[in-house]
Amino acid sequence: MDLYHLTAARMVQGIKEKKFSALEVLDSCLSRAHSLENHLNAVITFSEEKARENARKVDKAIADGEDPGLLAGVPVLVKDNMCTDGVRTTCASRILGEWKPPYNATVVDLLRGQGATVTGKTNMDEFAMGSSSEHSAFGACHNPWDYDRVTGGSSGGSAASVAAGYVPLSLGSDTGGSVRQPAGFCGIYGLKPTYGLVSRYGLIAFASSLDQIGPFARTMEDIALGMNVITVPDKRDSTCSRRERPDYTEALRTENLKGKKVGVVREFQDYKLDPDIQSAVERTLKILEGEGAEIVEVSLPVTMDSGLGAYYILAPAEASSNLARYDGVRYGYSAPSDDLLSLYFKTRKEGFGTEVKRRILTGTYVLSSGYYDAYYLTAQKVRQVITKEFNNAFAEVDSIVMPTSPSPAFRIGELLSDPIQMYMMDVFTLPVNLAGLPGLSINAGFSSKGLPLGVQLVGPKWKETDLISQGSILEKTFGPARIAEGGAKQ
Repeated sequence: MDLYHLTAARMVQGIKEKKFSALEVLDSCLSRAHSLENHLNAVITFSEEKARENARKVDKAIADGEDPGLLAGVPVLVKDNMCTDGVRTTCASRILGEWKPPYNATVVDLLRGQGATVTGKTNMDEFAMGSSSEHSAFGACHNPWDYDRVTGGSSGGSAASVAAGYVPLSLGSDTGGSVRQPAGFCGIYGLKPTYGLVSRYGLIAFASSLDQIGPFARTMEDIALGMNVITVPDKRDSTCSRRERPDYTEALRTENLKGKKVGVVREFQDYKLDPDIQSAVERTLKILEGEGAEIVEVSLPVTMDSGLGAYYILAPAEASSNLARYDGVRYGYSAPSDDLLSLYFKTRKEGFGTEVKRRILTGTYVLSSGYYDAYYLTAQKVRQVITKEFNNAFAEVDSIVMPTSPSPAFRIGELLSDPIQMYMMDVFTLPVNLAGLPGLSINAGFSSKGLPLGVQLVGPKWKETDLISQGSILEKTFGPARIAEGGAKQ
């Protein structure tokens, strides 16, 4: 078997037992990536030299009898909105050009500190704004299960690279579903942690009160392993919680769900779901019930009615502020201009893509003096109601089962001219960000067309262990996510 087929946990075990070297694992994964990259376009920048340097350090540490770390020799890809010292970081935008940060994001340092070999930066929607990874200055990312379909967004490259076998573990960021939705579309596991559990230092901001970094993997064991590495308190991020972190791998040992209550949302009946998605949700609930959980109906009326609208006021508002720094003066792309004002106008016009411009304009509008109270302030009030609704629901249940998205992956180009339908792909994921909750997308089988089906588990704040427990139990029935070998048209 080629080494790229191994999970992260099995790679670490084999490297530590000297069955193979970290360099051999890296070569296998890079070979796999280069053989498919022309089809997938999942990676913006490969950093092979640094990866090989780190792999050699791991091999030397093992030869010297030293502990190489929890992720010894595991190749990992990170989304291209996480800073990497000396390696191009673009946010999939022309406006950042060839910018190379002078420092690492905290999560990158944590990965390398535990022996991981960061092999590159993945494709994404520009500045994480999108639900399909089509809004990239480097071209659309393609789904490894069907090259004509999207990967989901905005962390599509990170999801596709795990599903295709480039790496067993990757990192994405989730502002309104950008880890969970691509995980669902690509047939793998994706966890969005509680807001504040993972440091955002070095994560280039989209919407600061919503952004959170999370892992992708093909097994729940690797999700738990990744969480053990990246959930370290960080003084450089004032929003990063100082609370004690558990050992997430302990949650994998749960034998059943006796005594647990799982919620199903009453308002789902108002949404038209793809029949295969509906069946996947029903099967998930049946499995959980069979493992001893009690299924309880909960109600989230404001969440399901107004969550989408509130999100698309608040997130663009924060984005318009965060992206004001890209002016052609300090870093990144700078358009040739005769004066300062035209420099600003031309740089932003030429540097930003259509979707980013749309959200900047929306955000500027809702923050303007004439509309602040009517839109932005009202959306903040709705956000508080959504948080209260989830809190009330979690007073009755331990977790909630939702679809990850209303349908499986759609075709590339299918929704580009219809942004409202594109935004609807996040209707079940974005309320989780508004309330700052953890959410886990699992692969719950495949559609009649052979496309992955995602189902989402949502838990109370800081209860990632419960989600990992339930995810690992579901994995025993659905099976671990497998590497996509096809890409044929469906």
